[in-house]
Amino acid sequence: MKRFDLSLYPVLDPDLCVGIGMVKTALAAASGGATIIQLRDKQAGTAGRVKTGRALKAAFAETGALLIVNDDAEAAIAIEADGLHVRQNDMAARDARKQIASSMILGLSVATEELAAAVDPAIVDYAGIGPVFATSTKPDHKPPIGIDGVARRVRACRVPGVAIGGPKATHAEYVLAPGAKGLAVVSSICGTPDPRQAAASITDAIRKARA
Repeated sequence: MKRFDLSLYPVLDPDLCVGIGMVKTALAAASGGATIIQLRDKQAGTAGRVKTGRALKAAFAETGALLIVNDDAEAAIAIEADGLHVRQNDMAARDARKQIASSMILGLSVATEELAAAVDPAIVDYAGIGPVFATSTKPDHKPPIGIDGVARRVRACRVPGVAIGGPKATHAEYVLAPGAKGLAVVSSICGTPDPRQAAASITDAIRKARA
């Protein structure tokens, strides 16, 4: 059985992280309580993602945080990442699972209740549910679903769900109450003056929401 914690799931954005870089941002976030960190770099090719991913994995290897690669099975395998995340229109989850090791975590983005209900727990390990709110970090995102939409999709889904798309520390109690297992964030950590403190604040909000 795979063990992973979706509580605080930063998604690295190379543009937002440009000030201190993705590796330092990820290490700081892990120090502040991030449990899973996703490498999402649409502009880099596979070779670039492999280089960054290997540096990331080495940087926070001792923190306990896991590394997920977005939409690049080849890079995830080369990095020996902990997992791969795909969107519905990137690659079929079944095809993604065939490419990666059975021990690797596979995440899938779901935007509708129908897609959430269709997730196969024999193939997919967790679902990225959203976008919760409109966000500038992903201009091509689907229409925002709001907190109520998260709740409906979490109830429909047979795998753990993490809310993505604009959630902040102030939303933790509302997102976790209906059953989401964590918050996936981008700008709430990437590009902030102190990513470690930003992560720690969200971690604290999650802890209080679960108390």
